Amino acid sequence: MSLPAFSRRLLLLATLAGGSAITLGAFGAHLLKDRLPADLLLIFETAVRYQMYHALVLLSLGLWFKSSPQRSLRWAAYLIGLGMLIFSGSLYLLVWTGVRVWGAVTPVGGLCLLAGWGALALAAIKSAPESV
Repeated sequence: MSLPAFSRRLLLLATLAGGSAITLGAFGAHLLKDRLPADLLLIFETAVRYQMYHALVLLSLGLWFKSSPQRSLRWAAYLIGLGMLIFSGSLYLLVWTGVRVWGAVTPVGGLCLLAGWGALALAAIKSAPESV
């Protein structure tokens, strides 16, 4: 099965994000559980959860783009990838450094994620209906 270059890159990003979410989740469950206060462990788990959710979205986008290479799908992928990096990344930095100001960056990532979901909605609306 031949995939467009953008789909291949997106699928690679999705697998890296998903695999690293699994790794970080295991790290948190086994190594950080007894070393972090409960509030920081909860923040870490939130970062891992959002990373995994959006890794799955990027995986789906890579497959959707193959059959419907729309500009709005590209925007969705860019925004969701950036949002995942900023949202989860700022939370990881908060936990690892203890610098609470990183929490102020997190909503920027959330806005990127929301914009990415909006671009997905636009792609769904613009998709040509199939003949039945």
